[in-house]
Parts: sequence; C-alpha cells; structure tokens
Amino acid sequence: MEKILVLDFGSQTTALIGRRLREMGVFAEIKPGEVELSQDVLKDVLGIILSGSPASVYNGGPAPRPFIYECGLPLLGICYGLQRMNVDSGGLVERLKNVEYGAVEVSMEDGGEPPRIAESAFLNGFPKKTFRAWMSHADTLSRLADGFTLRAKSASGFPAVVTHNKKNWFGVQFHPEATHCECGNDILASFAFNVCKCNKTWSVEKYADEAVELVKKQAGGKTVLLLISGGVDSMVCGALLLKALPNEKTHLMYIDTGLMRKGETEEVLEALALLNAKNTHIARAGDLFLNALKGKSDPEEKRKIIGDLFITVQEAEVAKLKLPGDYLLAQGTLYTDMIESGKGCGKNARVIKSHHNVASPLVAAKREKGLIIEPLSALYKDEVRALGRILGLADKYVMRHPFPGPGLAVRVMGEVTKEKLDALREADAVFINELKKRRVKDGSKTLYDDIWQAFAVLLKERSVGVAGDERKYGFVAALRAVASADGMSADVYPFNINDLIEISTAITNAVKEIGRVTYDVSSKPPASIEWE
Repeated sequence: MEKILVLDFGSQTTALIGRRLREMGVFAEIKPGEVELSQDVLKDVLGIILSGSPASVYNGGPAPRPFIYECGLPLLGICYGLQRMNVDSGGLVERLKNVEYGAVEVSMEDGGEPPRIAESAFLNGFPKKTFRAWMSHADTLSRLADGFTLRAKSASGFPAVVTHNKKNWFGVQFHPEATHCECGNDILASFAFNVCKCNKTWSVEKYADEAVELVKKQAGGKTVLLLISGGVDSMVCGALLLKALPNEKTHLMYIDTGLMRKGETEEVLEALALLNAKNTHIARAGDLFLNALKGKSDPEEKRKIIGDLFITVQEAEVAKLKLPGDYLLAQGTLYTDMIESGKGCGKNARVIKSHHNVASPLVAAKREKGLIIEPLSALYKDEVRALGRILGLADKYVMRHPFPGPGLAVRVMGEVTKEKLDALREADAVFINELKKRRVKDGSKTLYDDIWQAFAVLLKERSVGVAGDERKYGFVAALRAVASADGMSADVYPFNINDLIEISTAITNAVKEIGRVTYDVSSKPPASIEWE
C-alpha cells in the first residue's frame, strides 16, 4: 500500500501527523527518526515527513540517516524536522531570546525566487496569506542553507515556511498537525496529494481487517489474556481479540482494584456478557491496592505501585486458572499512553506521566520479551471508537468517557484513603449523572455526549463551610470537563454558569463530606487532562 513515512524524533504530536493523514485516506507509517532507510522501509513510500522534537539540533539532537537527502523522495520538515534539514544542508539554527509557543500569526512572503511547479503545488495548500499557526519551539533558522527560499514569516519576523528551489523539500516552523493550527490540514493535504501524488487508499475499515490478521499472527495459536476494565479501549481490544482468535483461547480478566467508579464492576460484568466471551474472570483485590497505596502521595509512585500490583494480582489469578506458561498478555494501550510515558516510536520522547500499562517495570519486562499484544497502540481514542463500531459494539460502551488505568487513585490528590475514595466516587457519579440529564442549548444531545472527558477530583485541602447553622470542615472537589478531538490537546468545556452552579449544589447536597466545589479552567497544554 502506498504511504507517507513519518520519522519520529520525539515530539508529543508525531502520531497526530499520521492521524491527520489517515483521516484524509492516506496510510502513514511512523518509524524512529534514526531508522535505517532500507528498501523494505521505503517500499511504497511516496514522501517522508520529519517530525518535531524536544531536542535541539545544535545540542546533540537526533538526526536522520544521510540517505534521506539522497533518496529523491519529497521531504517535509515540521518544526525540529525543518531545523534538522536546514542544519544538515549547511544552514544555521540558533536559540531564540523570546520563544514562540501557542498561536502565532504567520504571513506569506511575496518576494524571493519564483516558485517552481513543485513549490507552487505545496504552497497551494496555504489558502490564506495570513493565518494563525501553532508554534512550540525555542530555536529558529538564523541562516537558510543554500537552495532554501523563505516563503513565510511569523509575527516575530522569524522564518515560518521555506521551500527548496531545486529539490522537493519543504519545511514549516510550526505544527500543522495540531488541532489549533489554522489551515493545518490543508498544508498536510497539499504535501500528500499535490506533491507526493498520494491516493486515498486507507480507512478504519481496512485497519480493522489488518488488525485481525495482525492479532492472529502475533498470537500464533497461543492463549491470550486481556485485562479488561470495561472502558472503551479494553472493550474494543476484547472485541477485536474475540473476532481474531478462537473463543477458547481468549481469556478476559477484570481486576476490581477498589479504585473504580460507582457501579463499575456491575457495568463490566454486563459488558463482558455482551462480548459472548466464554472465559471471563473477576478478581476482587480492593484491600490489596488500598494497603499498597497507604502513605503514598507522589503520583508517579502511585502509578507504578498500581501497575506492578495489577500484574502481580493478575499473575496470582492466572496461576489459579492454570493457563499455559507462554500465554500472551493483551492490553488496550493507545498511542497517547505510549507517547506520554516516553515510549513513542523512537527513543526521543520525554515522559509526561507514566501510564501503568506502559511504564510499570513488570509490564515493560513483558513487552521486552514480546509477551504483550497491543493492537490499538497506533490509534487515538476517536479511531478506537470508530473501530469499536465496526466490530459491533454499541455506543453505550464505545462513547464512554476515558478513564485512567490507575482509576480514582490519580484523582485523589495525595494519599489515597477509603474515606476519600468513597467521597470522590459519589461526587463523580453525581457529576456524570447531571451531565447525562442536561442537554446542549439546541437540545440535540446531552452535555455528556458533547464533552470529551469529564470527572471529579478530590483535593488535598479541606475547606471551612456552613451546613445548616453549624461549621463544616469538608473536602474540596474540583470538576474537570474538556473538549478535544484526540486527547493530545484539549480546551476547557464552556459550561453555562447556571449548569455549573446547579451541579455544584447537587454534589454538596448529595455528598456530606464535600463542602466546596471548584471548576478547572486549564487547557491542555499547559495542563494535562488528568490532574496526576
């Protein structure tokens, strides 16, 4: 299948490049930035994109193999990728005194060398002379290499778009893959269709067929065990496994950690029944997890404890099941989990937060031994939902809001106790139920359906209040609700203030331990969606 090759130098948004191209019907394959560009790697490749990176080119940053500049394929450098191309061609990159982050205005330049046909084809993807781009860099092109021509500048006067006057090389000093980048999809589409001459040959339906075959190949006839939570990712993973593998070879295990939402275990049992799985197992281990977390406040430590104990409990339960010793562990890991845990395609991604199904030492050891199947690890949440529908899952499960693997432990700030968990569980249930009852202004859907993710957080602090005529010293709950397309960036959900006031009142009336409610108005970035 023809494709665009994306070289990953560690950017948090590298996979978004691939995702945007896939949305356009173009298959994109992500490889480590330093990959050897062999015939197998370049088979059916029509163009190459060099991603961004947290590194600097003048400070030992990762570099592609030199052959990339000799292979004759069109190249598009994004942010660090452009800087890498410029330096590798003899140009200069230097540190900015004032960094460019977030939305920055970019203006196209009319001067310079008249564009060749290929350059014009690329520049046709810029429908506006001036647009707002999404920047995230502290370095700039201080001297263009021979052959490069400046085509646009940022509002600060720094190079924003360049083209090469002899080769099909192009570069942008911003992130067209970011949701907030105006004209971003037009720019990527221009490279894929106008320059690389790609055809629309990819779809989620095709991915579903390929994923089934991939799972069959990875399993190789072995028994597979999936740790299922009832959330979207593990449900879709379970449906995929049951379609690809013999039912008797597929085991689904739910571990009740005591860190779940209200009514979670009952919903999971219902979901497993709908999957028609023959081998389902429930392990109740709430006391074990609560004891292990006693006195622990650091979020990364809590995540690792939960991840390791998850596997320890699973192994103890597996021993009872007497599964074969070479059984495989399946997980509904998404690409966002891998990226935020510093486990992207290459070795250059920075750790934002550890996901228990990625960074736990025991999970990492299993992955190293090739004993883990993660068929969703190249997908984003919305793509997983689309895949779930193709596999026959109902919207009740496919459209559930994301829920972190460590559960409520990372929504209780500081030490986790039973009292805090019980209070948070009730507050979260009230919040979600209120969202499901309330509708958007035009009445077309509920607030729950309009929101990407919503949940309650219990803060460390207690706050003085009044209950009746008495002084009350209660917990503080923070509500979080965001709008997003993929979880890599997110905006604050713009509630009607009356809805927020009424939801707050509903929580404090229903949960006596909570005396105050706040609303988190931080976007991602700079904040993450979860608090820990």
